[in-house]
Amino acid sequence: MRFRNQVTHHFRPEGVVKFHRLPTRLVIAILALVLVLPARAASQQIPTPEEFFGFQMGADRKLARWDKLVEYYNLLGELSPRLQVVNMGPSTLGNPFLALYISSPDNLARLEELRQINATLSDPRGVPAIEIERAIAEGKAVVVQSMGLHSTEVGSSQMAAELTYDLVTRTDPEILRILENTIAIMIPSFNPDGEIMVTDWYSETVGTAYEGVGLPSLYHHYIGHDNNRDAFMTNTVESQYGAKILFRDWIPQAYIDHHQMGAYGARIYVPPYAEPIRPAADPLVWREMSWYGAHIAYKEEEAGRQGVVNAAIYSGWGHFGFHWITPFHNIAGMLTESASARLATPLFLHPDQLEGSRRGMPEYEQQTTFPNPWPGGWWRVRDIVEQQEIAAIAALDMAARNRETVLRNAYLKATRQTQRGAEGDTAAFLIPAEQHDALTAQKMVNKLLGQGIEVHQAAGDFTHEGRVYGAGTFVVSMAQPKMGLIRWLLGRTFYPDNSYTRDRDDNPIRPYDMSTDNMAEFMGVRVDAAGTVPATDLTTLTALIEPRGTVTAGRFGYVLDGRLNDSFKAVNFLLDRNVGVRRVDRATGDAARPGDFVVSTGAPEATLTEVAEATGVDFSALEVDVSGSSHTLTRSRIGMYQRYFGGNMDEGWTRLVLENFGFPYATLMDAEIKAGDLNDKFDVIILPADGVARMTGEESGGGRGGRADAYPPEYRSGFGQEGVDALEAFVKAGGTLLTFAEAGNLPIEKFGLPVRNVVAGLSSTEFWSPGSTLRVHVDNTNPVAYGMPKNALATFLGNNQVYQVVATERNERVARVVTFVEREILQSGWLLGEDVIAEKAAVVSVKHGEGRVVLIGFRAQHRMQTHGTFKLVFNALVGGQPDPDDIAAGGSIE
Repeated sequence: MRFRNQVTHHFRPEGVVKFHRLPTRLVIAILALVLVLPARAASQQIPTPEEFFGFQMGADRKLARWDKLVEYYNLLGELSPRLQVVNMGPSTLGNPFLALYISSPDNLARLEELRQINATLSDPRGVPAIEIERAIAEGKAVVVQSMGLHSTEVGSSQMAAELTYDLVTRTDPEILRILENTIAIMIPSFNPDGEIMVTDWYSETVGTAYEGVGLPSLYHHYIGHDNNRDAFMTNTVESQYGAKILFRDWIPQAYIDHHQMGAYGARIYVPPYAEPIRPAADPLVWREMSWYGAHIAYKEEEAGRQGVVNAAIYSGWGHFGFHWITPFHNIAGMLTESASARLATPLFLHPDQLEGSRRGMPEYEQQTTFPNPWPGGWWRVRDIVEQQEIAAIAALDMAARNRETVLRNAYLKATRQTQRGAEGDTAAFLIPAEQHDALTAQKMVNKLLGQGIEVHQAAGDFTHEGRVYGAGTFVVSMAQPKMGLIRWLLGRTFYPDNSYTRDRDDNPIRPYDMSTDNMAEFMGVRVDAAGTVPATDLTTLTALIEPRGTVTAGRFGYVLDGRLNDSFKAVNFLLDRNVGVRRVDRATGDAARPGDFVVSTGAPEATLTEVAEATGVDFSALEVDVSGSSHTLTRSRIGMYQRYFGGNMDEGWTRLVLENFGFPYATLMDAEIKAGDLNDKFDVIILPADGVARMTGEESGGGRGGRADAYPPEYRSGFGQEGVDALEAFVKAGGTLLTFAEAGNLPIEKFGLPVRNVVAGLSSTEFWSPGSTLRVHVDNTNPVAYGMPKNALATFLGNNQVYQVVATERNERVARVVTFVEREILQSGWLLGEDVIAEKAAVVSVKHGEGRVVLIGFRAQHRMQTHGTFKLVFNALVGGQPDPDDIAAGGSIE
């Protein structure tokens, strides 16, 4: 359908503007004339959500679909001067991604001016004090709220329609105060595609035996529930839209992300977070969360809502998703979590089914942060809608009542963080121009810019603190408002190990997701902490880096640097265009390294130029004949297993990685695996990180996807022993099976591979690494590790694997490609029991019949964040590789 009256805005920060303050009496007069009278007239024309959709938001067994919600928001935008609807662009699957700007008509008319005022307070460096005072006097508090990030948490996307209607039609003092003093920005669905998927799925199953069961596949085309983990790397377009609003264009004073949690505890969690918190944010931001949260909780109790808890369940140290990264942008980043129903189907709960939480709520009993427990009974989506709207309006009300305080605190947070950065032990982080993978380093710089971090670049060579740096080195000063964010993205991290992170039996409590989110370590980029800022000529980057590769012909053709991830992308583009490529296996002086790619002189120069400019990869002159030390690279036919049970996020992320680097692949479902004869169609099959029982179908329940029999028969997964036999036959006949993390159990257990996982079955006090970066040695003479540095970092999560070779008469059939170092294994995060994994293997390549199984024990492609280990994946996918024994022997490679 066509969506009417959608305006696409691209706000761009400008310089400081002059502000004009209206007299108070005039403001009151404008409010009376502009807000109240037109609003009353308009409200008589504006349909309520119930009138438009035919049911009340949150009604039992009813969900409004995104296309109709978009139609409703556009209608409200046409009828109300309080609302501006902005279409940010298409979602992953092409649906409109909307932002709603709600304020008084006068404020909306001055929206760009108010945005610039807000930008001044968010980064007041160099602004005179008088201008700051004028900005505080004239500015408006900015509050962003988002809904529907996790699409099976259906309440908030429905609530947003009712909230928007109330904000554009109500004329009571509370709403008028909000409209005058705030800019309310709403993202009514952070995942429009998922909202449609879930609504359609629910409509299909409502009234059947499968009513209320979750979507059988991922509710984001690629990443499902993990879309909340993408705020700091912004790999999806939806995250990029959110980052544009939150981190660059507006930098609000407060942000709330409305979610749902499990059904069997408190009815709603509201701020603040429980312990521990992640340090390095301005203290005011934590106080603000308590401030907003107390007001929200008060308003919930005032409205008669029961089961409200704060300072529990969700710790202040969480993943760097949107509500947990925002405090380091000097934003009071908050979360509400409502108890879930069964999608839109009511759920009945008995009193003895209600329980507490390991964090801050040990029992389901009265406590100071939970004074009014819900007694049980029927729980409906309508309950969720009502309590979420109370929370949303309460946050706006708090900001509106305290506009000047909120804006002054924005200035204070930015100023104090800048001062802390200037006075801290680390004054700057230097990103040397000389990198193992320079293009990946540039990508990292672009991601920093996407966060609104200021980055400088050196014009020439310089020496600083005993190190020599080349021209083009990037410098990130800590003397800027987002110094706390810089500290966590670029600085080494140690997760706390104390009474907040251990239970009463001294068992470690799993962090909420990762124990580090170090962007540089994930991406394999060298970053140096410096005690002073270099005294050299620096320029500020004002735009994203867009590398353009060059083409220089040599006597024997061209060579592409195999250390660059993007060389694989370039090679895939060349293969798409039927340009032949060879790969170097033995060093040939300075001409080429093992893993470099070679293109002959006969390749069309126009094609090479096109590929070089698209990928940033240089086609350098090759002056030495390497035909005797290289092999012809062929394109592998890649298949990747995909299951139901709610989908597998690791599979989705892997699809995104492959597509971004130009690897063609096919999705393999159960039936095709069980049919056998896999070698006729595939050269490589990928098993993403997953449990064996989930893949085979032996598991009867548990996990995010729920029980197998909860789904209609056509959505029940598992390839069984028949599929296991087919996969083993595929390998024995010459195929490559690539596994990530716990998926390695399938070939280990079912094929009888001569390796064992040394961390299997260990308690958390014996071995513990919940999302850490660990130091490893890499045998980059093995084709699986071509182009890797000799020393690297592996991102290791729970359920990941560490390998020891089991003694057999054919030990040589197992190659240890990556191994953990001997000691001081932890780089960042949390590690217990390093002696268990010291000098054990993290990646092995095992010959099995005529083929091989490549077991990558960690998440080498984790969430498309761990660029530093992508080549381990890519190398396993390219075809035509010689046997490592032939390379070592110096014989024929072809």
